[in-house]
Amino acid sequence: MEKHEETKLNYGRTFLIGFGFFGISVMWTLYNAYVPIFLQAGHPAFNAPGELGFGFKPGLTGFIMTLDNIAAFFLLPFIGVWSDRVWTRFGRRMPFILVLAPISIAAFILIPAAVGMIPVALNGQTAQLGSQLAFFMLAIGLFLLAMAGFRTPVIALMPDLTPSPLRSQANGIINMMGGIGMVVATLGSGFLYKIGRIGPFVFGGVLMVAAVAMLFFFVKEKQTFEAMADEKKGFNVLRDLYLAVKRLPPAGVRSLFFLMGAIFCWFVGYNAVETFMTSYGVSELEMPANTAPYLLTAASLTFLLFSVPAGYIGAKFGRRRVIITGLSVFGVLLLLNFFLRNATLVWPILAIGGMGWSLVNINSLPMVVDSAASDADVGTYTGLYYIASQFAAVVGPTLNGYIVEWFHSDYNLIFIVTPFFFLMAVLCMLQVTRGEAKTGN
Repeated sequence: MEKHEETKLNYGRTFLIGFGFFGISVMWTLYNAYVPIFLQAGHPAFNAPGELGFGFKPGLTGFIMTLDNIAAFFLLPFIGVWSDRVWTRFGRRMPFILVLAPISIAAFILIPAAVGMIPVALNGQTAQLGSQLAFFMLAIGLFLLAMAGFRTPVIALMPDLTPSPLRSQANGIINMMGGIGMVVATLGSGFLYKIGRIGPFVFGGVLMVAAVAMLFFFVKEKQTFEAMADEKKGFNVLRDLYLAVKRLPPAGVRSLFFLMGAIFCWFVGYNAVETFMTSYGVSELEMPANTAPYLLTAASLTFLLFSVPAGYIGAKFGRRRVIITGLSVFGVLLLLNFFLRNATLVWPILAIGGMGWSLVNINSLPMVVDSAASDADVGTYTGLYYIASQFAAVVGPTLNGYIVEWFHSDYNLIFIVTPFFFLMAVLCMLQVTRGEAKTGN
């Protein structure tokens, strides 16, 4: 049976693990779609009639959108190492999920409730909205800390239970589930937002409850990890991260360094699109706030449809080569839209770009965990992946927000910022020599 599991992907178990990423994607899609609008609505330069908000400029909005990533930058590696070192009757990943998911759900629903407390007469008048803003930021803070805490354990379940040669394919299925979450959140939120501002957030919370229940009842962690945990009682995050990397040969350390640089660069670029696409739709294309998230649906839908093939393509042609191809395709298309400035072309560009992004995103985490010297460090290397991606998510929205602000709120600039950072990522990937599927795992 063990040999069978080593050579053939367990599709049922992989789909079940994917429900965790499904729930995460639902909530992040809604958060990224509506929170920037809540922050900027009411400002004279932000054209969003009928929306309540705090009247912030794009630069400050971008910074606030990085707060989760600032927390995650420090918290995710800690959680990754911790979940590698402990074992309970629920496993080593599940306790983090069971404790932190309910906190994130409750705080998530409080975000639009805080916006609803803004009097219409004070819309956008930041100085007059101290209590409402404090409540809003408290809800965001609790949500972001809790989400950051259980993201690494959820993602680490896949490499925990999947052999190295099958991880790209498995990650394709996991991300397909995430893509389904993005599409469900985007399509459902447009209708629910018309009914009430809180509707999409309650919807997202209910779906997360269902996702966590699927993980708890149907995904069982390997008992073999208990022995590893008993051998590693006590830990120091920086020391254990250092030791996990030190176990690599010098060439492996160099390759890992450039891989982390590539991940940082492409996420800085992608964050420009993810954070400000709805703002681009509202301000530049004059779309209403309830339909602006549909712009992201074009990329989300093709990402969803192409995520499983992307895993198999990565396994067949090599992860590095496929990632470089995806970055090049998406970057060239976005650059084309910047020069054409065509509102109609943005839809097919995002649709094809979603396919390119799937080639990148599906194969990147398997490259990181397969750069490790041992599968005992899967959680630690998952934390390393998030160090790079979350640092990018700290830098990206703030940098991109100020770039937009410096050029008089020209949201079209996201179509030149993203390709530039994709190019930097390609240059880094050309130096990566480790992370392909391991044979004989």
